[in-house]
Amino acid sequence: MSVLPIRIYPDPVLRTPADEVTVFDADLARLVDDMIDTMHHHNGAGLAAPQVGVSKRVFVYGCGGREGHLINPVWRAVGEEMQTAAEGCLSIPEVRGDCTRHMHVVAEGVDVTGAPVTLEATEILARCIQHESDHLDGVLYLSRLDPEERKAVMRVIRSSPWFTDPAATLGAGAAGSRG
Repeated sequence: MSVLPIRIYPDPVLRTPADEVTVFDADLARLVDDMIDTMHHHNGAGLAAPQVGVSKRVFVYGCGGREGHLINPVWRAVGEEMQTAAEGCLSIPEVRGDCTRHMHVVAEGVDVTGAPVTLEATEILARCIQHESDHLDGVLYLSRLDPEERKAVMRVIRSSPWFTDPAATLGAGAAGSRG
């Protein structure tokens, strides 16, 4: 297992929808293990495969007292209650913005063996599922911000040294935090 470099905004891979997983083999299991190691190393709540440069519909999570992975996920809201909280992303270092998400979701997908998985979640884990699923669709949380907040967040991003370096990654040696 190893810590993978994290792709940093505005890397195009972050805006590209990921491919469905159709092969369940040792390489996929290794990817999931490496993604979990990478998430832990950077103190993340979740991590999607495109964030490590892999165009596969895979994400890992470690929040809300639970840890695991989901492959080819689809989710649906349970009820209409929403939550608004500061959200960050390992691919957008040290920047946070208030983002509104569903409070309660059910996600379905498969594990590394192809076995069905159902994950019911509330609060932070529900937020994580929605955030990581967005990554798999090529959507960043920035697009979910209130327009005025998005402008302010983009000003911070554009002044960040990592934004102007097209080769920037959050490397294995640089521990960070989700925000």
